[in-house]
Amino acid sequence: MEAGILYVVATPIGNRGDMSPRAIETLKGVDRIAAEDTRRSTPLLRDFGIDTPLIPFHEHNEWRLGPELIEKIVSGESVALISDAGTPLVSDPGYHLTRAALEAGLRVVPIPGPSAPIAGLSVAGLPTDRFLFVGFLPPKPGQRSNELERLREWTATLVFFEAPHRIEAALADMARVLGGERRATLCRELTKTFETVHHNSLAGLCDFVGADPNQRRGEFVLVVEGAPAKSGELDEEVERIATILADELPVKQAAALTAKITGAKKNAVYQFLVASG
Repeated sequence: MEAGILYVVATPIGNRGDMSPRAIETLKGVDRIAAEDTRRSTPLLRDFGIDTPLIPFHEHNEWRLGPELIEKIVSGESVALISDAGTPLVSDPGYHLTRAALEAGLRVVPIPGPSAPIAGLSVAGLPTDRFLFVGFLPPKPGQRSNELERLREWTATLVFFEAPHRIEAALADMARVLGGERRATLCRELTKTFETVHHNSLAGLCDFVGADPNQRRGEFVLVVEGAPAKSGELDEEVERIATILADELPVKQAAALTAKITGAKKNAVYQFLVASG
């Protein structure tokens, strides 16, 4: 294992068959593993014969322990960062550590693998060309509703995490604020024994979860259809791409290339560029 590197290692979100050979090799080869919860990671590592020293690294000690880990990497150690499950930093600690490592001129190497948001998105049957990973909504009803209001006009597919004790309330607020008719997919306990993937409208998901207590248990990924584009208006991302291209190309060529990249109508893009000067 190469010295002086921070490895960001994805681990299974449930099914241990998803542990990659490269992840196993990396975790065996580094000098130490920084784990979000050593109690949860120890059984996983034991199953794969990994006995590398393990240290707890979580949101409560990241600021204190981060500089110590950077010093060890600078001195030539290799360190692997793992979360409880899935890809680190996705609603998990690690951002400040990776930022500090890069600022120190260190290499940060991804060891890719399972990711709950991507797994949910891949089976939702909703557009994947543009999506917004929201993560967990605020737990308080008022703040949750305010956040959903900010997301209501987004045309990109929305991807949420949710906890079992809030799933009913979150779905109810989504249906009320975003619209009960929006298509959505509820993914529960992905890759685990009691995995559920249920496609419905937001209103239909409210009924589905409310009728079955078993569907209110476990870990959730919710994938929700984005807002429809307003008639006569271009998607914000289409406008952004068109504007960038128009800075370098003639308007007609920028409009044609934008349409080819995004699937938007060339005439609509052209009219936008002409109107915006």
